[in-house]
Amino acid sequence: MRSLENKIALITGASRGIGEEIAKRLAKEKVNLALIARDEKRLRELKEKLEKENINVFILSIDLREKNAPKTVIGEVIRHFERLDILINNAGTALSKPIIETSEEEWDEIMTINAKVPYFLCKYAIPYLKNSEIPTIINISSVVGYKGYVNQSAYTASKHALHGFTKVLAQEVHEYGIRVHLISPGGVATDLVNKVRPDLEKALLIQPSEIAEIIVFLLKFRNNAVIDEIQVRRKDNIPWR
Repeated sequence: MRSLENKIALITGASRGIGEEIAKRLAKEKVNLALIARDEKRLRELKEKLEKENINVFILSIDLREKNAPKTVIGEVIRHFERLDILINNAGTALSKPIIETSEEEWDEIMTINAKVPYFLCKYAIPYLKNSEIPTIINISSVVGYKGYVNQSAYTASKHALHGFTKVLAQEVHEYGIRVHLISPGGVATDLVNKVRPDLEKALLIQPSEIAEIIVFLLKFRNNAVIDEIQVRRKDNIPWR
């Protein structure tokens, strides 16, 4: 298992939920962190906590929906650290509405955050990842990337898009030694899941810390075997459905 000490990881959606837990877990591995989110207050609070692990933490409060946001993010991270080893596309949003009630503005927003932003973050990160010893991209998707749920048409479309471009991305960067992983969890105990699936039993939801542990494993397990995708289900869900 490879050491992650002093590596540089960029995490979007880092101020809460899965992103926050990933940051905490990587900090324990002595990974230097670039944390991206809109909530500057929460980012500052998290930075203060994580710096107790004696790592370098860079924060950037930005609305990823803004024009050229991905290019700005990568530029600022490289300006601060001068290199990049790991990109974790975690930021996401969801919508629970029938197709006939979904507006064009809602469609554009969900496709931007869930598909366009990770696409272009990858594009601008690739030139720097090429120079890393463990170049890695991890895209956080969802069970809806390969299933379809009533009233989640726009969300489902965005995650199918993420799945599709991740498959092509992995092939295009293979020659550079960049590993691309896709994590597709079912219901995780986050504000986003509470918003779109309030019917789910809270005690049975996947914990954000469990996703963080999976990510650490993927990053440290860098041998001959490569894991392209990990599908994660809630323990109360029937297997293979």
